[in-house]
Amino acid sequence: MIRSLLVANRAEIARRIARTCRDLGIATVAVHSDADADAPHAREADSAVRLPGDAPADTYLRGDLLVQAALATGADAVHPGYGFLSEHADFARAVRGAGLVWVGPPPEAMEAMASKTRAKEIMRKAGVPLLDPLDPAEVTVGDLPVLVKAAAGGGGRGMRVVRELAALPAELDSARAEAASAFGDGEIFVEPYMEGARHVEVQVLADTHGTVWTLGTRDCSLQRRHQKVIEEAPAPGLDEELRRTLAESAANAARAIGYEGAGTVEFLVSPSGRAYFLEMNTRLQVEHPVTEEIHGLDLVALQLRIAEGERLDAEPPAPRGHAIEARLYAEDPARDWRPQTGILHRLEIPGLRVDSGPDGGDAIGVHYDPMLAKVIAVAPTRAEAVRRLAHGLERARIHGPVTNRELLVRALRHPEFEAGRMDTGFLERHLPELTAPSDDDEAAPLAALAAALADAARRPATATVAGRLGGWRNVPSQSQLRSYRAEPGGIEHEVRYRLTRDGMLAEGFSDVRLPAAEPGWAAEPGRGAEPGRDAEPGRDAEPARVVLVVAGVRRTFEVTAYGDRRYVDTPRGGHVFTALPRFPDPTARTEPGSLLAPMPGTVVRVAEVAVGDRVEAGQPLLWLEAMKMEHRVTAPAAGVLTALHAAPGRQVEVGALLAVVAAGE
Repeated sequence: MIRSLLVANRAEIARRIARTCRDLGIATVAVHSDADADAPHAREADSAVRLPGDAPADTYLRGDLLVQAALATGADAVHPGYGFLSEHADFARAVRGAGLVWVGPPPEAMEAMASKTRAKEIMRKAGVPLLDPLDPAEVTVGDLPVLVKAAAGGGGRGMRVVRELAALPAELDSARAEAASAFGDGEIFVEPYMEGARHVEVQVLADTHGTVWTLGTRDCSLQRRHQKVIEEAPAPGLDEELRRTLAESAANAARAIGYEGAGTVEFLVSPSGRAYFLEMNTRLQVEHPVTEEIHGLDLVALQLRIAEGERLDAEPPAPRGHAIEARLYAEDPARDWRPQTGILHRLEIPGLRVDSGPDGGDAIGVHYDPMLAKVIAVAPTRAEAVRRLAHGLERARIHGPVTNRELLVRALRHPEFEAGRMDTGFLERHLPELTAPSDDDEAAPLAALAAALADAARRPATATVAGRLGGWRNVPSQSQLRSYRAEPGGIEHEVRYRLTRDGMLAEGFSDVRLPAAEPGWAAEPGRGAEPGRDAEPGRDAEPARVVLVVAGVRRTFEVTAYGDRRYVDTPRGGHVFTALPRFPDPTARTEPGSLLAPMPGTVVRVAEVAVGDRVEAGQPLLWLEAMKMEHRVTAPAAGVLTALHAAPGRQVEVGALLAVVAAGE
């Protein structure tokens, strides 16, 4: 029996595993980097061990330190979660060699699937359908498009879609470099890129007595940069013959390598309905909750019981209903998916299952994946589950860095997605419309007006409502003026309003007024932070409630302030603004042609350019790594490179000067 478990991971998955352990009466040991010293997964565990440093290579990827932590705390077993060392056979051997229980598959099974090229050879012998690889040196125009992939690792790292033959050599070199940096293995391979394909996977679970379960299908086609964003179970629109083929192929794959524990066999399904083996993940998947919800299972609990030697029943429980999961990321989809950092002041998504990493008040740093939470809805039908998830995300209160929340809501409500017609190119194809400014011309200006009124209500409590709003006189008076910049997007809103004997007049709004019956429209304005002073995260800022009557319809806005940021929450969605100063600093200028770091991160590569070289607009100059993603930084315009302030390994903050490109010859 396992009595104490070390979770060799962090954030959401560490909290997820610990939650099941508490239900089973198993003590938990957390590990944490210095950046995670006060993270929820470390706070909630029964004990926690520091891993000195911040970078994953110094902390969560140090198998020797993890084994030492388990032994020092008297743990019986180690659960690797997903990512980091979860698929490293040597780590599994080290855990077992220390006399600890490894909650995962045998190291030999992990090794068999670790290299995608070797995995495909094994699957071919097991009769699992495959896409034939291509020799990079023999790729022709007729083979295009092709996909360049890293043989080791995953998560979209080292993957490139190539549509032009002339671009193939450079993309091969780039993929090798990224794979070597991310996984310590630069091996890559090339295979046909299947346009319009779906990403469908099968959850497998195998005990140590020969029983293998296949737990239906999951569709994971909505992806950005080859990383999943929305997943659902069961995969919609598959006929029974295809479902049977997928289940049989997944079971054969597991048996071919003597698999034990939880794993996932992934397939590409062509538009014609043919399935091809993609890879096998020898660990728990990020999207495992949708399978749990429709089968009524706890996959982590089953992993632990299998590790203790228990038998599975002959057949798994039958699925019921439909479940769908969205990954909420701290990133800006409209700006090339740039990861975002800062304080997450508030995260509230009522009515849905939320598996989160950080809580309100926690900091989102630069060292790790930008995923904040997984949000899961379940219902009797797919249409109901999709509707519940979109509605819940729309009404969520998310105060902090920019997120992909709006993109998720729009994607879930897109006609193609609602009809189940999606593929791996969906987000790339529809990104402009999914990130475009809202076509509701009134929503953002109304939210800005609510923010202005809430700011007025935060004036000293001794003032009357009229006094807070600027007062009114028998003669016309100047309007009150406040300016806000919408985040993201940067659209500026000027709000002008004044109080008259007939009520509030707001410029630009022909039929907006304060409720006559509620002179105390913001009777509880809250203790929002003063401009220029940050609120204590998650505690100091209390929302002001603003009620407006718009064309006869009563609308309620909840406005929360943190420093100069204003978060306006409504039943129709949230808005974020930065309150702008009345007199901008005239010294805030940047030299023309300056290339500034778009995010905090580490310079991993610099192009073969030197000061004095001529560069073209869009030409890659360097690559930054931030939050487990590699970002290409390009020349802002054509011209001459007059300064270069970047070298591999350099840590940079957002806004740091990286290079200067002078226009002209």
